[in-house]
Amino acid sequence: MIETTRDFPHAMLREIYEQPHALEETLDAFTDETGLRDDSFVAARHALAGQHSMLIAASGSSRHAGIVGRFFFEELAGLPVDVEYASEYIYRTTHTPSARCVLVISQSGETADTLEALREAGVRDAATIAITNHASSTMAHLAHCSLTTRAGIEKAVPATKSFTTQLLVLHLLALFTARTRGRLTTAAVNARLLQMKAIPQLVSTWLPTWELELERVAATMADAESYLFLGRSIHFAIAREGALKLKESAYVHAEGYPSGELKHGPAALLSKNVPLIALATKDAHSPDSLFRYEKTVNLLRDMQKQGAEILAIATEGDEIVSSICQNTIFIPQCLEHIAPLFEVIPLQLLAYFTAIRRGIDVDRPRNLVKAVTIE
Repeated sequence: MIETTRDFPHAMLREIYEQPHALEETLDAFTDETGLRDDSFVAARHALAGQHSMLIAASGSSRHAGIVGRFFFEELAGLPVDVEYASEYIYRTTHTPSARCVLVISQSGETADTLEALREAGVRDAATIAITNHASSTMAHLAHCSLTTRAGIEKAVPATKSFTTQLLVLHLLALFTARTRGRLTTAAVNARLLQMKAIPQLVSTWLPTWELELERVAATMADAESYLFLGRSIHFAIAREGALKLKESAYVHAEGYPSGELKHGPAALLSKNVPLIALATKDAHSPDSLFRYEKTVNLLRDMQKQGAEILAIATEGDEIVSSICQNTIFIPQCLEHIAPLFEVIPLQLLAYFTAIRRGIDVDRPRNLVKAVTIE
């Protein structure tokens, strides 16, 4: 059991530090010493039976989790996935082929536009799965399958532990789907689970270092006019999430882009007042990951020559990226599918400390509520 007894000045920082416990509780709910708990996925098995595609509908941070989930399902289970804004799904025409399985994601389980998407999916006779943090929520009751994260109460408006536990449940569901579709053997799934079960302790170990480093970095970047976040493939969703965290927490403009898009316009914005935050991690055992990493390194070198202010999130021991960028934050070495969970926590801390430097009530950002129950 991972616990923290520290006193925190804000709910957001406390909830960032509660992530190891939330992740541990979520893992315990869906796995045991033998692997995935079949009893936790009975309804999911029925919802996914015979499905040839999936649509994920969500809003805000939950949609970013859904984009990460798309890579899990497609790369591990071979299941094509479309990710839609929940607020747009209900307007999609019924005259084109659509997924017969719809997965909705919501921290509260009461998000208005996501709830309407779930109801619309039911009208369209789709099998439905809901990932929420509340087992008694409306979405949990309406969906054919309900999978509950164990994030616990999250008081701060910016999603932190609810987001990382969503990533974890999506990953576990994708592994279950891969096993039932014959894409991964039980042994292969259990090998991945062994690495996933190390996540809570690794987060707990790295958090103090990340906190110190991001407090320092935020002090040097807090006066920036705007921020550009970059990531390739699965990491693009985390770039989007990092940008959202800064917008809602610190009231500063930020955008997340696929790394390859930087030279197609956004690079014109780069200056000392518009820093670049780049996700430049790598999985040393994945040729695809290494190929993407090399492309990212080349891009960072070009941006360095143009005088860009760069903060990079890189893999522990990476001296190449740290030699290029003014600031580098490291995460532990891991599978590429696990990296997004580690990458997002330093970005949560960047948003937190930037907001504090700007004198903002980070737990209650203006114009925002924890659960959007009215469109």
